[in-house]
Amino acid sequence: QSLSGVRSAATVTFLPLSGWRGSRPVIRRGETSPSPPTAMWSSITPGYFRTMQVPVLTGRIFDEHDKSGSTPVAVISESLAKRLFPGGEVIGQMVDAAFHTPLQIIGVVGDVHHLGMTSDLTSEIYVPFAQFPFPLLCVAIRTEGNPMDLARPVENSVWALDKNQAVSFLMPLTDLASESLSTQRVVSILLAAFAGLALLMAAVGIYAVVSFSVAQRTQEIGVRLALGAKGADVLMMIGGQAAPPVFVGLGAGVAAAVGLVHLLASLLYGVRPLDPTVFIGVAVILSGSAALASYMPARRAARIDPILALRSE
Repeated sequence: QSLSGVRSAATVTFLPLSGWRGSRPVIRRGETSPSPPTAMWSSITPGYFRTMQVPVLTGRIFDEHDKSGSTPVAVISESLAKRLFPGGEVIGQMVDAAFHTPLQIIGVVGDVHHLGMTSDLTSEIYVPFAQFPFPLLCVAIRTEGNPMDLARPVENSVWALDKNQAVSFLMPLTDLASESLSTQRVVSILLAAFAGLALLMAAVGIYAVVSFSVAQRTQEIGVRLALGAKGADVLMMIGGQAAPPVFVGLGAGVAAAVGLVHLLASLLYGVRPLDPTVFIGVAVILSGSAALASYMPARRAARIDPILALRSE
């Protein structure tokens, strides 16, 4: 906390997105249940919520008064509060959470994506490190500038206390968040690659079909041009005849995507499954690719020499 460039610092047992986790059954004091709700737990030092910018919704958070020998206390997440005390007062209530002593709830904080950026918000219970110390420590540090500039000073601070203590996994939280999306990123890249290949094959297919149609209708096009048709007229005719199948395919594709998009919901982050911007963008890209594939042979048809076309067999 005293290092230059550190805005706030705290320790936590299981840092969100780190892959480390711990869960315990949590139940209201005096109640019994064969299957009590479970919640992620962590032992934290004061300043953790400020450092991680977890919003405090009601009550208070831990301070220097929550120490060994004082009343055992806990802070719970919003979702856990709703599960344990639906519609009732939360602050001051007592819960059992397998800590060998009942805990008094002193505050409620916002939920976090503990298991990954695309995971559901998790129910959590936090206890003060001073009352429930745990040997596994993650240190969260909010800095003024580039966090990796403090890597060496942080290591030196730890080694000043214990020169044999290993310090590992020093990284910005943005990198940790990126790692939590690695599986989704690989799958998304593969899907994008296959989608790009499918788009290329569709464009080549449209180009081939329209080119073949133009070749088959060379004499017809020559007659039209000889009778006074403009190149633009031929261009519009060829392009217009290629458009209906493309729009039918787009309609069928959009309908299928709407029906199957729930299968990809776990791979999406920051995008709604039925985001209209995405669907409109995809439709524009596909129709644009089809239009380009149709335009090239249609443009060639518009440049046909009527004399040569009429002489062809």
